[in-house]
Amino acid sequence: MKVLIVGANGQIGKHLVSFIQDHNDLEAKVMIRKEEQAASFKELGAETAVVDLEEDVQAIAKAAEGVDAIVFTAGSGPNTGADKTILVDLDGADKTMKAAEEAGVKRFVMISSFDTTREAIQSAPSSFAPYVAAKHYADEWLKSTDLDYTIIHPGALSNDDGIGKVNAASRVERNEIPREDVASVIVATLENDATIGKEFQVVTGTNSIKDEIDSL
Repeated sequence: MKVLIVGANGQIGKHLVSFIQDHNDLEAKVMIRKEEQAASFKELGAETAVVDLEEDVQAIAKAAEGVDAIVFTAGSGPNTGADKTILVDLDGADKTMKAAEEAGVKRFVMISSFDTTREAIQSAPSSFAPYVAAKHYADEWLKSTDLDYTIIHPGALSNDDGIGKVNAASRVERNEIPREDVASVIVATLENDATIGKEFQVVTGTNSIKDEIDSL
């Protein structure tokens, strides 16, 4: 399976590319914003496509040509305003869905926020609410497509080393999770077609990643 990773230069994305390139049955193609970001991915043997998410659908669709799945793990980051949140986390996600349809790619894995319910929007601090709203609508739009989607809702992200143990279900108690383990969860999701049409929260827990993903 050839996988286009949108947001490959992010912290989860970098782990994911490395894991995929070490996998016997997966191959990474990375979508990055700047050519100078390509060197480390080329060293891993990954194909690169330089496309800004603020470009049009056709540019993203061109990057998606010839792949079997798309993982959307892009984000505007914590230091940008609501304008970039809308353009990347919402509009960028929507354009990537449309690009998948245009390129004939059915499998789509979305990395969302832990809780994107309407209640979460209303209870979020004012500075965080636009991000939650953007993720809410991106998730809802993905569920309305004909794509073979999975939506992953990770807990609070840390840069700790992954431990390979998680709890995953439609609802779990809020907790942290290393970005490295989120990348491993994405790989396990791609390996398991039974995750198609599902969304789940995932945090550090007590069971192996494979067992938790298999039990969804």
